[in-house]
Amino acid sequence: MQGILDTLRGGVGLILGLILLLLLIATFISELVPKLRGRAGSPELISRVRAWWVMAGLFVLAVLVGKRVGIAFIMFLSYLALKEYLSLIPQRSADRKVLLWAYLAIPLQYLWVFTGRYGMFIIIVPVYLFLLLPFRLMLTGITQNFLRASSTLHWGLMMTVFCLGHLAYLLVLPPLHPAGGVGLLLYVVLVTQFNDVAQYVSGKSFGKHKIVPQVSPGKTWEGFIGGLICTAVLAVVIAPVITPLSVWEALILGLLLPAVGFIGDVTMSAVKRDLGVKDASSLIPGHGGILDRVDSLMFTAPVFFHFIYYFVYGPYR
Repeated sequence: MQGILDTLRGGVGLILGLILLLLLIATFISELVPKLRGRAGSPELISRVRAWWVMAGLFVLAVLVGKRVGIAFIMFLSYLALKEYLSLIPQRSADRKVLLWAYLAIPLQYLWVFTGRYGMFIIIVPVYLFLLLPFRLMLTGITQNFLRASSTLHWGLMMTVFCLGHLAYLLVLPPLHPAGGVGLLLYVVLVTQFNDVAQYVSGKSFGKHKIVPQVSPGKTWEGFIGGLICTAVLAVVIAPVITPLSVWEALILGLLLPAVGFIGDVTMSAVKRDLGVKDASSLIPGHGGILDRVDSLMFTAPVFFHFIYYFVYGPYR
């Protein structure tokens, strides 16, 4: 209990209150407003909001309990995302013999997070698994579609294990603000997810000019710009509460993260179109699968981490 109380200090409690307020507003709009008008609410919107309550609750609980639990939670998220990815991609019969090695990459990657070994954390998947997995595939003796199999597998590891792992590493960075690593993690997750919602609402309300209609017909310039502006304001406002960011650093990230999140969103849309699926799975009601929910985070997490690591923590290393 004392650990949770300690975590709530340094502005974290205030941001959690903001998240609660946003969820209450979303619930009011999706369920109570239609009832007051004498009509049923949108089942899809109601499902999405209720799923947000569950996802936000699990995430906040894991982060509040302690650093180790928070890292373990993100590691489990990597496992679910990788499992979902592997269930989608086309595989040869020989590839199944290598999947154990892919799954072993998860505890191996997060071991370096737990121990704070940045040097190994940053190269284990991009370098050593990049070299090891093709060798293991070669040992199956099947060369047909070898390049496609090895590259597809490694791309999935980069997205679901390496990129998401940057969220966990935020928790072990030395504190430069009373909120510590928890504040940094809350910041990037809240800004990224808020941007997704802001772009969706702006696009539904004002969207006319499509950006990439062949890949994601629902993405419009109006939605992108509306989300960018709203997210930049949020990023600047909450930065001093839970991060050591200056106003200018927060403004840069407020403009950078929405753009990077958009890239992640449409990139994963292209992947799903290539695989012939609308959603990665039906695990999360109203949202699809884990990959559908973390598509933006897989791109914003490493960008945010390295911005923080080199420009904010640089003088202290």
